[in-house]
Amino acid sequence: MATNEEILTKIQEILADALGADEDEVSSSATLVGDLGAESIDFLDIVFNLEKEFDIKIKRGELFPENLAADGEGLAADGVVTEDGLAKLRERLPYANIDAFAADPQVENIQDLFTVDMLVKFVAAKQASGE
Repeated sequence: MATNEEILTKIQEILADALGADEDEVSSSATLVGDLGAESIDFLDIVFNLEKEFDIKIKRGELFPENLAADGEGLAADGVVTEDGLAKLRERLPYANIDAFAADPQVENIQDLFTVDMLVKFVAAKQASGE
């Protein structure tokens, strides 16, 4: 099983290739959308390459859940994620830094939860569980 540092190095390579970013831009705190310019189509490529590189299986919506703050979910009110919404985000995105997001829980900031560090934690947990 790879160490977190080895996982980070491989993820940096994957993201640099998939997003056309320089590896030095792909720091552990970099956000996929805001800092690295990922678009929705890029997430499919990222998932495919993570599965291939780390020999893991990622179910649809497991790593990048869709419609996280859709009105029907009751996660947000007036563009702000509610306390119940934060609890649901913690459940659906256990590897993301929800505490940092909670400081300014605007729906538009949800994309900032998807960081390089979150990917490292996700892959490490998948490898540890043998999934």
